[in-house]
Amino acid sequence: MTILHDRKLAIFDVEGVLIPKKRYLLFEVGRNLRFSQFAAIIFYGILYELGLISLKSAMKHVFKVFKGFQIEELLRIFRQIPLMPSAEETFEKLRKEGWKTALISSGLPTPAVRDLESRLKADYAYGFELEMKDAVVTGEICGDTLEHDGKLLILKGILEIERLTPEDCVVVADDRNNAPILLTKMLKIGYNPDFVIRIKADHVVTGKLLEILPLINGQAKKNQTLPSNNEILREIIHASGAVIPVLSSLLGLYTISFLVLIVILLYIMSQLATMEKKNMPIISSITRHAATPGETYEFITAPIFFALGILLTLLLFPVPASSAAIAIFALGDSAASIFGRMIGRKTLFFNKGKTIEGSLFGLFFAFLAGAFFVSPLKALAGAAVALVVETLPLPVNDNLTIPLITGFMLTFMV
Repeated sequence: MTILHDRKLAIFDVEGVLIPKKRYLLFEVGRNLRFSQFAAIIFYGILYELGLISLKSAMKHVFKVFKGFQIEELLRIFRQIPLMPSAEETFEKLRKEGWKTALISSGLPTPAVRDLESRLKADYAYGFELEMKDAVVTGEICGDTLEHDGKLLILKGILEIERLTPEDCVVVADDRNNAPILLTKMLKIGYNPDFVIRIKADHVVTGKLLEILPLINGQAKKNQTLPSNNEILREIIHASGAVIPVLSSLLGLYTISFLVLIVILLYIMSQLATMEKKNMPIISSITRHAATPGETYEFITAPIFFALGILLTLLLFPVPASSAAIAIFALGDSAASIFGRMIGRKTLFFNKGKTIEGSLFGLFFAFLAGAFFVSPLKALAGAAVALVVETLPLPVNDNLTIPLITGFMLTFMV
């Protein structure tokens, strides 16, 4: 591996990059709360994800729930959260190559981030301040990481201490809260990123955290790789959604809709069981084998959005528009993913997680799928709409947006 010496500081977001984002508050801590307290965490989390309240406001409401907790109890719970796959190996390699590493979190208190700093042997650790009296949490929080430009202020402080410039830095982040530290001259890597980071990042990584190392060390990302067994199974499941319209015509719309709802509920139950280190026969095994490395310890929501996208399209739009939209979505999206992995070379400038080659193959297979249900002209138009929606880094999960927008367009297309 070629080592470049012009960058020496790697800054990591914590939640979603080093630890599973949905594990800490939702499951590990949540199981120690009353239902009303757990519901409050979910409620304010949703408001933040929808952009209706700031992160600072959300975290202030969330941590009021923890009033009366012993700080040692919170740390004990935090230590039970598994690190993302290959996180320790990634930090070990960076350390051996002479890199300084910094952890900056807006979702965890400083004691928890410092605990993680010790586990990963990082150099800097910053979280928000958790007010305590006699080692008991009061529910009040404050600190720079909660402010809009707080992470940027912290980064500037580290640069001053290390006598470095932004050109010497790499930042690895997953969500929009890190946008202020994605400076122009630094290398920016999105790890399983949201729509904001996909736009701003120089590279996108969706596999193991180790995949950031070649990028950090100046090597071009290898887009052309054979899909893993997990990816193949995942895309087979995705493509199988194309048979839902056929089954609906044979068994009836409401019968299939009811069955899809049952599958969603069973899946949610299996994920909750997984968080408790239990398994549901068949479903848990399939989910485990289809998950990406970054999803290994997460509550995986993508299949829920996938099923809901199909269900809503079936119920909201008439046949054959709904049938064509579902087929275009199921087959086109899978083809784009597989061929993008195998032969993709050029990433889209507005979405570094997608390739031109994968998108074109997705368009072709989406057209073929749609042509089984509507005229070739409508199928081509539907495939084109699905392609645009799939490639745009939108804030809403594309498992919902692709079939719904495509179905809407086909319904009203003359």
